[in-house]
Amino acid sequence: MTFTVIWRPDAERALADLWNRSEDRKSVTQAADAIDASLRTGPLEVGESRVAKTRILTVFPLSVYYDVYEEDRLVAVWAVWRVRPK
Repeated sequence: MTFTVIWRPDAERALADLWNRSEDRKSVTQAADAIDASLRTGPLEVGESRVAKTRILTVFPLSVYYDVYEEDRLVAVWAVWRVRPK
């Protein structure tokens, strides 16, 4: 089953800011693309559950919070941030 993935405006702006400030824009682009692909095909099979419909997913160097609306086949990404290596 395929889901539609949307990025809420705040998440979209944060992603653009992360990309603009990144020294490795390619890795940010690849992570965002991988997140989209994973959420489109199996949003409940990736990441970890949080409260209610919210889940968290990390694809280095990005992490996102997203909500899954199964009945609408919709995934809404509402927060994104950069993950630093330990």
